[in-house]
Amino acid sequence: MRVPDLHSFRRIVVKVGSSLLVDRAKGALKGDWLTALVDDIAGLHGRGADVVVVSSGAIALGRTMLAFPKGPLKLEDSQAAAAIGQIGLARGWAETLSAHAITAGQILVTLGDTEERRRYLNARATIGRLLALRAVPVVNENDTVATSEIRYGDNDRLAARVATMASADLLILLSDIEGLYTTPPKDDPDARLIPVVERITPAIEAMAGGAGSELSRGGMRTKIEAGRIATTSGTHMVIADGRVPHPIRRIAEGGPCTWFLTPSNPVAARKIWITGSLEPKGTLTVDAGAARALGQGKSLLPAGVTRVEGQFSRGDCVVIRDEAGAELGRGLVAYDALDAERLRGRRSADIESVLGAPGRAEMIHRDDMALAGD
Repeated sequence: MRVPDLHSFRRIVVKVGSSLLVDRAKGALKGDWLTALVDDIAGLHGRGADVVVVSSGAIALGRTMLAFPKGPLKLEDSQAAAAIGQIGLARGWAETLSAHAITAGQILVTLGDTEERRRYLNARATIGRLLALRAVPVVNENDTVATSEIRYGDNDRLAARVATMASADLLILLSDIEGLYTTPPKDDPDARLIPVVERITPAIEAMAGGAGSELSRGGMRTKIEAGRIATTSGTHMVIADGRVPHPIRRIAEGGPCTWFLTPSNPVAARKIWITGSLEPKGTLTVDAGAARALGQGKSLLPAGVTRVEGQFSRGDCVVIRDEAGAELGRGLVAYDALDAERLRGRRSADIESVLGAPGRAEMIHRDDMALAGD
């Protein structure tokens, strides 16, 4: 099967593992390698693509700076290492990107930020705004506060969640292996690289190996799980060897890698999730003008809402109806029911005076909405 053209993607998440980025012997980032990777990222950015980076490395960098011994760390030592390493990690990305006149923005997330809808919407909005400003968000798990019970533990699955959150159409996992092999290549000299995975089946899952290097918390199994998350959400994924200079350019030139394909796209997958997977908690009735605007692809503004029903919280799914009671669609509401009632019929410019603090201009953003007939 023909693989996609890397240059056809409009929003790309690039995941970088610790073993690629951190030189433990020197206690520093691999500057030359990072410079070459950022050259690739700048190329994507320069042609108009949105780029998000999910970067490991804070703990690996911090533990080296603190001279912690090899082996697993206690939770408090991991958190201390992350607190120190995150500063150097963020500085490295910011300085390297700035050489291309690209601004970096740091975002630290936890498992709950990608699973609890209120926090999910906040993180999604932040990423969206940074991309609109043509910055490159650099995302990492917030290891300084996350405990073993509320953390991902690997950035492969985190990257897949971020790709879903950002409505990315491609996730690139840069690793210390060229892709998915029929068997672990370290154990089997006859192992074959699989260039394309059309669907993740039990046979594909069985090909996953064990853990990765000491500095990396992931392995092929977590990459397969990331692939399932990504492709279910309409995002293509590619696993490629990140140890070479210019690894993204190598993918574009047809270098060895494994593509995980999806028949969907992020917008369609998100609409299916909103309409089919979430239980509505309330109803917003809109006037004729708002109904027309929604049909034209616009967001729902407070001014167009005539009635608020139900007990819902920010991030809950609500039904959108016209004044005759017909269902126009469903969406994730940006306000609690009480605040939505206070804003009903008001201009977006009045939100701060009504609520006493700035708020989102949209009652439901068009990206968080699925209309009937979509």
